[in-house]
Amino acid sequence: MDTLSYKTVSVNKATAQKGWVVIDANDEVLGRLSSRVALILRGKNKPSFTPHSDCGDNVIIINAEKVRLTGKKLTDKVYVRHTGYPGGQRFATPKDYLSRKPIAVIEMAVRGMLPKGILGRQLFRNLFVYAGNEHPHEAQQPTALELKKIK
Repeated sequence: MDTLSYKTVSVNKATAQKGWVVIDANDEVLGRLSSRVALILRGKNKPSFTPHSDCGDNVIIINAEKVRLTGKKLTDKVYVRHTGYPGGQRFATPKDYLSRKPIAVIEMAVRGMLPKGILGRQLFRNLFVYAGNEHPHEAQQPTALELKKIK
């Protein structure tokens, strides 16, 4: 029996096979889009997934302003933040964010689905969100990906 074939291979930063992926958020549901993007950023769609390292792909999301929220979430969901000063609690809805900063809605949803800590912050740096149809990452030759193909 060959014991070398039964060794578990852990992927590290040097041996990770990282690629670039473009996802079109046009008419996609926010939660479904965010969960799939978090899965790709983490690298769970690859057979060489290692929980403690950054082995996921770099993800580019275009058309962020055209993302869809189901039900009454566009007006009833509330994002809470605090300025750091007494009485500094501020509230905003996704409708407010989509009119001012459309990329913030997707970024907050994906960030909440990534691990908390150093690894999560490192993985979040691999996400690039753009409001329009254009992105400046053509030199990386990203592949277009449809969310329905990811299980």
